[in-house]
Amino acid sequence: MFRFKQFTIQQDRTAMKVCSDACVLGAWADVAGNRLLDIGTGTGLLALMAAQRNPTAQIDAVELDEVAAGQALENVGASPFASQVRVWNTPIQTYLNAEAGNVPEPVYDCILTNPPFYTNSLRSPDKAVNRALHTDDLPFADLLVVVRRLLRLSGTWWVLLPPPESDRLCQLAAKGEQALRPFRQLYLRHHAQKPIFRHLTAFRFADAPSDLTPQQLAIHELDGRTYTAEFQALLQPYYLIF
Repeated sequence: MFRFKQFTIQQDRTAMKVCSDACVLGAWADVAGNRLLDIGTGTGLLALMAAQRNPTAQIDAVELDEVAAGQALENVGASPFASQVRVWNTPIQTYLNAEAGNVPEPVYDCILTNPPFYTNSLRSPDKAVNRALHTDDLPFADLLVVVRRLLRLSGTWWVLLPPPESDRLCQLAAKGEQALRPFRQLYLRHHAQKPIFRHLTAFRFADAPSDLTPQQLAIHELDGRTYTAEFQALLQPYYLIF
């Protein structure tokens, strides 16, 4: 269980637990707009963080794994944001298509994604962990098709990935007629002397700014225990300890 200031995440039945990098994405992303989509919601964390910051938005949280979707539904139902967030247990590749009977018009102002990213790494004996961490069920090519189909032309897409996978996604996203290009980035470190371990990237259907310079954020001071002032300021609306 992980308690935040306005909601609680139960996570005993999900493969992916609450982690600092996902919380940074939820706090850093601009979640403005009327309709938001959380792809691969897991416990419902990002959807609930977005609901807290945007109380007028309607948020769809899509999760392939049935057990995880059930726990997300319980977390949403126990929160003050139950009327804002809908949980869907379905592959994102067919989400809305089956409901509408055809390819819908782009409907989302903002899409949040903490996608699986491992390709050829060692597998866990736990199938749910494999599904959460490996790209078998959601390769980047499929993810891009979905985002291009559902994101409004004026919308933004916010993604969390390790640096090599982030670079590969940026290259793939820039190809084709519906090119998506970065306009904001945040590089995340455990502390200032540790290497960057996550890229948080915001995409849109527009040319990348010529002066795009990624921000950098360290979670901890050099002692590895004390949270940095920047991390505390970002997560203060959520973490009970700040």
